[in-house]
This record gives sequence, C-alpha cells and structure tokens, in this order.
Amino acid sequence: MLGIYLNDHLAGATGGVELARRMVQEHRGSAYGPDLENLATEISQDRQTLLRLMASLDVPVRRYKVCGAWVGEKVGRLKPNGRMLRRSGLTAVVELEALRIGVEGKALLWRSLLTAAARDSRLDAGRLQELLDRARRQTDVLDSLHSRATTALLSPDTPVEQGADAGR
Repeated sequence: MLGIYLNDHLAGATGGVELARRMVQEHRGSAYGPDLENLATEISQDRQTLLRLMASLDVPVRRYKVCGAWVGEKVGRLKPNGRMLRRSGLTAVVELEALRIGVEGKALLWRSLLTAAARDSRLDAGRLQELLDRARRQTDVLDSLHSRATTALLSPDTPVEQGADAGR
C-alpha cells in the first residue's frame, strides 16, 4: 500500500512541478513572478525529496503514473477560458487553485508519513515536520496570490485590463 500511495503522490508532484514551471514562464516579470519562482523551486525540491524517500524505502517508481501525470498537465492546458488564442485572467485563478490543491495533498502526505514515523525508523520525523511546515508556508503564499488574482479579476472597482496579469 505504501508503494501505491507514494507513487500516486509522485504523479501529483510531477503535475504540480509542470504547472508551477509553466506559471513561472507565463508570469515572469509580473507582480506574481517572484512568489511563483520560489514556489516552483520548492515544489520541484519537494518532488526530489519524495523520490529520495521512495528510494530509501525501496519503493520502485511507477513510470506510467509519472508519465500519465505529465501528459495530464499538458492536456489540462486545453480547458476553455472564454478566449480563443490567449489566456484570460481566470486562467491564473484556476491554476493557483490547482496548485493550492496539490500543495494541500502534499501536506497530507507529509503528515501521514510523520504519523507513520513513530513506528518506522526509516522515516525521519524531524525532516517530515520541516516538509509539512514548508507546505503550510506554500499554502499561505498561494492563498495570498489567489486573493490578489481574484481581486484583480472580480473586483468591480478594478477594471480587468488594469488588474495584475488580468490580460494574461
């Protein structure tokens, strides 16, 4: 069961890394750029940590799950956004929500493993607590970005064209 669980989270992490990297490219130079760059770096590092953990637990990587998540992220880009050839302000909101869901799932993984660490000496409880704390900080950053994006998009006082990245 542990192997299935970790591989499912690895698949999710793969999709999350791809989404975060794409968001960095889309928002480079914007007000969201620095936060997204930091998040993308940390999300990628967390995925690498998961891979190392899987190796230390002798859990083989199920490549079909990783590849499926990678393809799924690419297919997810095809969602209609009300515009034919360019991104809408809504795209940023939905993508931030997707990242938020992924980070929450990752926090649940670290919390589950932290619980298991009490019975499994192969799991480093201190490191898992650090990862859980980092996921919580990532959630806070994503919540802030989401609030800014929704305000720019949905506020009747802020014209959409003037909202940060609203035309992207």
